Amino acid sequence: MEASLILFTTLAVLVRIFSNAFSNVFQKQLLQKGNDALLISFYTYLLLSIACIPAVLYLGGFTFSTEFWLYSIAGGLAGAAGNAFLVKALERGELSVLGPINAYKSIVGILTGMLLLQEYPNYAGILGILLIIGGSYYVLDSPGEPFSLRLFRKKEIQYRLLALVLTGIEAVFIKRVMLASSTEWAFISWCFFGALFSLLLLLVLKIPVTTALFNRKNGSLKLAGLLVVSVGAMQLSTIFVLDKMPVGYALALFQLSIIVTVWLGHRIFGEANLRQKLIGSIIMLIGSVLILLSK
Repeated sequence: MEASLILFTTLAVLVRIFSNAFSNVFQKQLLQKGNDALLISFYTYLLLSIACIPAVLYLGGFTFSTEFWLYSIAGGLAGAAGNAFLVKALERGELSVLGPINAYKSIVGILTGMLLLQEYPNYAGILGILLIIGGSYYVLDSPGEPFSLRLFRKKEIQYRLLALVLTGIEAVFIKRVMLASSTEWAFISWCFFGALFSLLLLLVLKIPVTTALFNRKNGSLKLAGLLVVSVGAMQLSTIFVLDKMPVGYALALFQLSIIVTVWLGHRIFGEANLRQKLIGSIIMLIGSVLILLSK
């Protein structure tokens, strides 16, 4: 990489790390004001889609390959479902707990490789798995509810695990959309198809497409605006980084956001056990890096 490209890629990674953490904060704050989780997800995609219309008119040229449409649809479906599960998890759980759970994405990748590709981890990969599991002990353990496997029966943990699986799959589809078109169209298709499938999800669950999201009196309108900006920045930076490096390496770098998320959870929502959760997050982060290096 050239020096300028390395600089821009580094900046994009930093934008991705902080925008992801703040997006979770804004989502949780909107939930606390009584907004529905699935409606938050839908309107985020919808407002981003509206913001994309000038870019669509400017770019023109709507002739794309079958591969573009197939991966756009698959990515939109995975992204809409993943984001819905993420917001539902935030509705029930603590930000400083759900953020570090994302490190399990590395283990999901290894298990998938073992089942489908007969790819087995080496010693560094096994050590990485053990560190992620050990780190999660510190993150999930609390005086009122000590760590045990029963914690994984909690809905918020299950929702977060489903979200990380789906968003991991989504990242692969986004990469394929970029290869079939461009980074600009990858972002536009992510917004449009995310809005479409989020709307379909609302219709299937018979949730009225009305919301207090734009209520100025309780501050929801301001938070909604901040959420749209942060999610837009997160996805644009994600697409830029995915265009410059392999998906696995990018996802590993994005794990740095777990430390920011833990700190924001403590700072903004008063979530307890900051030091313990930070130690656990760092251990899980080291585990993710080891898994990356093992490949």
